[in-house]
Amino acid sequence: MAVFGNGDEAYAKTRLLCNTDARIVAYAGDPAPDYRHFLASNAIEIVDGGFSVEQLEGAALVFAATGDAVEDQAIVRAARDLKIPANAVDQPEFCDFLTPALVNRAPVAVAIGTEGAGPVLAQMIRARIDQMLSPSLGRLASLAVEYRDAAENLLPKGVSRRVFWRRFFTGAVSDSIDAGDQSGARRAANVLLSSSCLVEGHVWLVGAGPGAEDLLTLRAQRVLMEADVIVYDALVPQAIVDMGRRDAERLSVGKRKNCHSKSQDEINRLLVRLGRDGKRVVRLKSGDPLVYGRAGEEMAALREAGISYEIVSGITSAFAAAADFDLPLTLRGVASSLIFTTGHDLTGDVLPDWASLAVSGATIAVYMGRTVAASVAGRLMNAGLSPDTTVAVVENASRDDRRLFHGVLKELPDLEAREDLAGPVMVIIGEAVAGANFERSEPLSAWTVVAAREEVGTER
Repeated sequence: MAVFGNGDEAYAKTRLLCNTDARIVAYAGDPAPDYRHFLASNAIEIVDGGFSVEQLEGAALVFAATGDAVEDQAIVRAARDLKIPANAVDQPEFCDFLTPALVNRAPVAVAIGTEGAGPVLAQMIRARIDQMLSPSLGRLASLAVEYRDAAENLLPKGVSRRVFWRRFFTGAVSDSIDAGDQSGARRAANVLLSSSCLVEGHVWLVGAGPGAEDLLTLRAQRVLMEADVIVYDALVPQAIVDMGRRDAERLSVGKRKNCHSKSQDEINRLLVRLGRDGKRVVRLKSGDPLVYGRAGEEMAALREAGISYEIVSGITSAFAAAADFDLPLTLRGVASSLIFTTGHDLTGDVLPDWASLAVSGATIAVYMGRTVAASVAGRLMNAGLSPDTTVAVVENASRDDRRLFHGVLKELPDLEAREDLAGPVMVIIGEAVAGANFERSEPLSAWTVVAAREEVGTER
């Protein structure tokens, strides 16, 4: 490998090449002090004098890092004439190959490349990843190599083996390596190896949030990568389902309003069966599993069957809808209470107790609100809530295709006729809604006017 240059860039390329077994020749007439010391410490051959084509003979790769763009281009052209791949620093058009920014924890290496578009960006990303990874990660990985054969011989392929390695890299073994206790790490690894043959099933009830992938919690992302099976509802976007382990089994249970591919009892039995089979299962639900997610029934079934489980909270749609609107769900002096409902509570003969709270100023978040909008509005107005109470309506909260509408309570019944709203709809009602930002939303009344005009046109 031939490296041309005296300064920091040549130094960086030479350090990179020192991670290989290649023979390196540094063509440096007057290397900077740090570079000169590095070359001497690593017994790298130094060749003095200006560039000549003869210096390229026998080279497998060439780095031109002289700091002089014209000279670097001349070196690359000469290398190309000899069919030798070459790289001119910071000149993508004179690069036959690109070198990524590296985070080195040998034998672990993370490479970051931008295809020459942004070397500074690659360095910034490298710095962030470098902070994330423990300095002792390489030692942990080296120890793992020693245990690889034992794990393959003693542990059945599949769940047991994955759980062993997960615990190896995140538990007592890793802690001992971080503390510099190599003997303690080996003892912990031996204990782990002898106790990992049997793995019990486990179920995570995970909130997928309202739909935007970047609103998924870090814990949800982690367990998706640990799951053997992902059981998901129809409202969970495919992009979030795809964040699970590549080889995880994916089972859609397709629960949508008036279109259930599996009953709740069938889902309960499925989770119990998978748990008894020793599977690590993510039950992925839209929003938060504890808010209209029927998690209570699934938890009861798992408890009765003796299957361990864990709740992983998600961002519920009411919060995402409020964020889309810059809407304060509680507002000092205006609304100090918040009510979650599906609206079906307002379709019976008896008005629920919380309706009186709405009249006194509480904010109401109505899930699945389009099909019950008329009932909700009518019952609340009959209970004494002003027809001019402000309402906000969000379809597909948090997603790129979200739609925002604003209006007043008496306009809400028209929502039921809006067949253009095919996604999940959240309706928020209350005086606090008046504090929202309506610059990005459409008035509900605009659709009413358009619909009325279309109806008149049809009659003509």
